[in-house]
Amino acid sequence: MLSPASVLASIPSPGISSFAVGPLTIHFYALCILAGIVVATLMTNHRLTKRGAEPWVVVDIALLAVPLAIIAARIFHVVTHPGFYFGDGKDLWAIFRIWEGGIAIYGALIGGAIGAWLGCRWTGIRFWSFADALAPGLLLAQALGRFGNWFNQELFGLPTDLPWGLEIDYPNPAWPAGLPEGTLFHPTFLYEVIWNLLGVLVLLWAGKRFRLQWGRLFALYLIWYSAGRIVWESIRIDPSEVFLGLRTNVWAAILGVVVGLVIFAVQTRRHPGFEPSPYVAGREWSADGAVQSQDTDDFVDVSAPPASEALEGTATSSVTPK
Repeated sequence: MLSPASVLASIPSPGISSFAVGPLTIHFYALCILAGIVVATLMTNHRLTKRGAEPWVVVDIALLAVPLAIIAARIFHVVTHPGFYFGDGKDLWAIFRIWEGGIAIYGALIGGAIGAWLGCRWTGIRFWSFADALAPGLLLAQALGRFGNWFNQELFGLPTDLPWGLEIDYPNPAWPAGLPEGTLFHPTFLYEVIWNLLGVLVLLWAGKRFRLQWGRLFALYLIWYSAGRIVWESIRIDPSEVFLGLRTNVWAAILGVVVGLVIFAVQTRRHPGFEPSPYVAGREWSADGAVQSQDTDDFVDVSAPPASEALEGTATSSVTPK
């Protein structure tokens, strides 16, 4: 049992997770997810527009990316937590009650990437330009989404006697068997919120300082987020499938780091210069008076021209009119 001083300094959990509006029940978990989607859309729109893209083209891409991300996130969660939904006494229809919690970010990344690729094909935006523009906003959206776990009193960590231990109502379906009432737990949701917010600052700084383009900023996002997720997943105590001694989401996070490193290395080798435009060739958008990406610091192509073009330029400049 914890001391009274520790309890006084602990983090309380919200007493409610939803509220009624007429016949509808509004869940704070859903509101947190929606807030993240809105913030990520606004931030991505600002970044893409600054690079020379058509204002709000991000909405056209989001129409495909967001639904596929949510569907894939739920599928990933169900597949990696089959004991929650399958077997004797389990409610199979709970698979569809997404408002009760249970979406996996790595599933969202897979589904969202497919939707974003389709949306980029539709709009003419370079996929990697979109991914780089999205990266900071996506991390901020994940920070907001984690508050949904706080409202649902779920996905907390190991017991702790630290001053910032998280209070969980007793009894609770997620309460570990054998632990006494009053036990505090690591607030893994808060750890991830802080890590993600710090990551937003790092991505914004690194993107501007090193002009990370061609997917390299998104690669840095994968590395940053996944590195932190390895730690948070390792101290969480909610049920999970385990392979070779590690939770499935730990393996997913390790894979996220590896994929991020591969993307960064491959894109650095394939594209040593800067993106000439956020659009693929032939699909450019322009508006009277609009500042195009070629005129901004973010997208000035300073890569050396082909040798033939350089020679033609030299020959032209050497001819004087008679």
